[in-house]
Amino acid sequence: MIYIDDQIKNKVNSLNHDKLYVVADFDRTITVNSSDNSWGILEKSNFVCEEYTKESEKLYNYYYPIEFDFSMDPVIKDKLMYEWWSSVISLFVKYGLREEVVNNATSNISVMQFRDGGKQFLESMYEKNIPVIIISAGIGNFIEQFLKYNNCLFENIYIISNFIKFKDGVAVGIGNDIIHSQNKNIVSLSPDIINKVIDRKDILLLGDNLADVKMVSQDKRDKTIRIGFLDSDIEKNMEDFKKKFDVVCTDNKSFHDLSKVLSRK
Repeated sequence: MIYIDDQIKNKVNSLNHDKLYVVADFDRTITVNSSDNSWGILEKSNFVCEEYTKESEKLYNYYYPIEFDFSMDPVIKDKLMYEWWSSVISLFVKYGLREEVVNNATSNISVMQFRDGGKQFLESMYEKNIPVIIISAGIGNFIEQFLKYNNCLFENIYIISNFIKFKDGVAVGIGNDIIHSQNKNIVSLSPDIINKVIDRKDILLLGDNLADVKMVSQDKRDKTIRIGFLDSDIEKNMEDFKKKFDVVCTDNKSFHDLSKVLSRK
């Protein structure tokens, strides 16, 4: 199912490709809901120690249900998500995650899978010279490698994410402030990215979490088409998604299906 009202259809029809750019989440937005996310690659790689995996899984089992509890107070959730991300990053340091392990783990990059039509969507944006800004709470190292692996790390794609930082080949944390699922509103675009989009006023936003709407600031949302992918607990969360997103795609809808709906006159 794809929910879209007539008012949004008219807004879509008025989009000018020369004035458009895309702001997108990555895990389970560009990739399919059943795909492993970029954090899961290390656990699936067999290149990390068993202790790391056990501690990481324990954190996941505790915090993951909280992440998708849309009834929770946003301020409390923001704090808890920061705790989760900080704890996992601390494991990198605690267990001396080596840069070579991350590089070797990219051989398991196939555990991530595009949402159907996702690669073609990125190719289309490249062909039309439409900038794509990926703001991800995942691990940027693996997102970058996944796109390289699939031959679509195009020059119009900009990745803002948690990139593991190494010193003398050992992880010392990440090279930026922590980006988690609830705080994407704090992300600052580099001058280079700003220059690429400064004359573009129309925005296509893609996400799978209610907090993803915050990837675009409030003052720009009247020019933004907000598309939400809702692939689990659909009946429970549908009304909340309708309030936040202009278009809601359920049941692992593909980019092909989405494109057909958005292109109808």
